[in-house]
Parts: sequence; structure tokens; C-alpha cells
Amino acid sequence: MMMGMNFFASLMLALMLTDQTPKAPQPQTPAKPDEQRGVAPERYVIGPQDQLSITVYDEPDLTNKYRVDDAGMIAFPLISRIPASGLTISEFQERLRAMLANGYIRNPQVRVDIDQYKSQSVFVVGEVRAPGKVPMTGITMTLLEALALAGSPTANASNEVLVIHPKKPDSAGAVPSPDADQDAEQIRINLKDLQVGRAGQDVVLRDGDIINVPKAQTFYITGQVRNPGSYVLDPGMTVL
Repeated sequence: MMMGMNFFASLMLALMLTDQTPKAPQPQTPAKPDEQRGVAPERYVIGPQDQLSITVYDEPDLTNKYRVDDAGMIAFPLISRIPASGLTISEFQERLRAMLANGYIRNPQVRVDIDQYKSQSVFVVGEVRAPGKVPMTGITMTLLEALALAGSPTANASNEVLVIHPKKPDSAGAVPSPDADQDAEQIRINLKDLQVGRAGQDVVLRDGDIINVPKAQTFYITGQVRNPGSYVLDPGMTVL
């Protein structure tokens, strides 16, 4: 009995000393400039199902919103169908301006913006409530936004999230396997650190990325403890 009491007394003392040990301040990652965090708007590559907002100044009949069809074209007044898919915003804007200037409008002034992003997406797989393809909501998307759109992690989810930047795009459109591209760049992020802003804020998702939320590894505590049961194993967790 005395041995058991000495053991628990030693354990409590160790925990108290651990809590009182001064912790070194964590270095803060400097925020990156906007141009390093994502793609500049004019460099966004147009794709099928994107909706473009086209303004032709002093031409209200031409100013409208236009959907890119599955063939990568848009139907535009005066000049019929124009290829758009695969071009950046600035490239398409210049192409449209040149075509309007070719016998239709003298010195046309054209502005092209993305009204709805529909062509680019990421895949969220694993322990989330709605796994699958998640359309990107803008030029860039954060990891937290993608997880929220996938319904957030389940109770069985690990606290570690894996972001995979595949080098080979998925051509079939199906949800890819996280193990499909062994040469892909992989980033591991602790979900708890992500939620409080200590990590993962500089991760920029790209078209075709895979966010894998694996099932948590667990361990069990039994015996004479206040809360016996199953617990999620966090990376770096010690016996104490």
C-alpha cells in the first residue's frame, strides 16, 4: 500500500515540476506577402464552368457574365465563341480586346474578372463528415476552409492532417488515393495547432491537392485512474 502511495506521490510531483518548467518562447513564422501566398488574380488559369464577369466600357450590351462551357469556350456577342480555358485572366482579356478591335469596336477597353470559381478543386478524404471533391472558392483556399466545406473532422479523426501536392493530376476526375503519387510533396500539420493559428497558416492549397485526415491511433489507460478508457495518441505524447 505504501509503495502504491509513493508511486502516485512521485507521479504527481513529476507532473507539478513539468508544469512549472519555464517554456522557451515559440518563434513566430513571419507572414508571407500576398504574392507569395497565392496566385495573382490576373494569373489565374481559366477552366471549364468558371463564370467570367466581362466589362466592355461604354458597351452595356456586351458587359455581362459569361460561363465557360465544357469545351472551354464562351459565347460572346459579335464574335461568337472564344477559347478561354487554359488562358490566364490577362491573356484572355488581351485576346478578347484584340478580337473586338478587329473590325468591331474602335480602341475597346476590356476588363475580365472571375465571378465564380468552378474549375479548380481539392479532395478531402479520410475521417471527415463529407469526404470528396471540394470546389475552390477563390484564387486560393486555406486548409481550414477546405476542412470546413468537407464537414469538419469526425470524432475518430487524428489530430494530424496530411496535405499532399500531387505531381500528376488526376485525369479521370475521381477522388484520388492518398498513396497514388509516391513522389508528391507532403506536409503534415497538427490540427490543434492549425485551429489556434500556430501552424498551417502558410499552406496554400492548389488545384488537385489532397487533404487526408487519417483515423486516429489510440491507446488505453486502465486501472486505478480517475478516467480510464481510450485516448487519441498525439504525435510526441509521453507517458506523463
